Amino acid sequence: MEQLLVFIRKEFFHIFRDRRTLLILFGLPVVQLLLFGFALSNEVKNIRLMIADNAGDVSSQELIAKIRASRYFILEEQLADYSEIEQKLKAGAIKGALIFPAGFGNDLSGAVQLQLIADGSDPNIAKTMFNYLNSILADYRQSKTTSLPDYRIEPEIRLLYNEEGSGSLGFIPGLMALILMIVCTALTSVAVVKEKETGTMEVLLVSPFKPAYVLLAKAIPYLLLSLLNFTLIVAMALLVLNVEVKGSLFLLFATSTLFIITCLSFGLLISNVTSSQQTALLISLMGMMLPTLIFTGFLLPIENMPGILQLISNLVPSRWYYLITKAIMLKGLGIAYIWKETLVLSGMTVFLLGLAIKKFSIRLQ
Repeated sequence: MEQLLVFIRKEFFHIFRDRRTLLILFGLPVVQLLLFGFALSNEVKNIRLMIADNAGDVSSQELIAKIRASRYFILEEQLADYSEIEQKLKAGAIKGALIFPAGFGNDLSGAVQLQLIADGSDPNIAKTMFNYLNSILADYRQSKTTSLPDYRIEPEIRLLYNEEGSGSLGFIPGLMALILMIVCTALTSVAVVKEKETGTMEVLLVSPFKPAYVLLAKAIPYLLLSLLNFTLIVAMALLVLNVEVKGSLFLLFATSTLFIITCLSFGLLISNVTSSQQTALLISLMGMMLPTLIFTGFLLPIENMPGILQLISNLVPSRWYYLITKAIMLKGLGIAYIWKETLVLSGMTVFLLGLAIKKFSIRLQ
């Protein structure tokens, strides 16, 4: 244990002497959060919408048929139970619910109201969904104007989890996943390969230090600094971008620690299988940037992608962390709603860490 502590202290000294490492650790997250947090926007299709038809008449069925025919929506089963709508919104199974009032088709001489309940944790999806529905309603209303000139449908929208409809709010969990994935992976991707390039790996090979302890000593300083980095990101989200953490801060911290360990393990694996720091950084920074942006789900909706790409997205750890963070921060949900995503992330962590240790052990033989 004393040897491990000495090695960890040495790693801290090495990190603080390297200004490039400190810039990646603390400078890059601040720039990314400020730039992306205020600038990103997107559009979606294939929105999962639930219908609660309390009327069950010809008019409501005609309108539902027009919505079903649209390529913008995927209709779920028709329900009239509000508790089921709330549960599906919390679980992320649907993005919104359209509620028809009783007697929708009985009064066609004036204004008829519909209620749209949308998941405000994805504000751009909610606003886009409202615009799409407005267009469909306008088309349906136009078909009725010849026989019913005063007929109007007035949709009423309610955004859950984001009442103000803030556009930047939905991107914060995704930015956290992007920043931690790239920064943490980049930091440890050069940890082992740097020892090989500087010639100090031979010293470690002939020392009584166990191979697993070498990786552990490499990872612990970056874990502690990454947790400090995460605290900075959360503080900026709260103070600068006015994001409210509705769920448990402890649960957010615990799941973020798990994700950071996942990223550090992936970085150690890259460092073990590469032969130069340039190659390791290229793989960790450029190689991980594109998959994280595409397959996390905060910038490009996963539902819009072909089936094969949706399957590939399941292999990206940041996608699962994004779902976890969004559920905790924006929806205020607990472990009962995120245990599956947490279990998947835990499995990835064990696999990547085990593979990194195995690859390092092979190099020592």
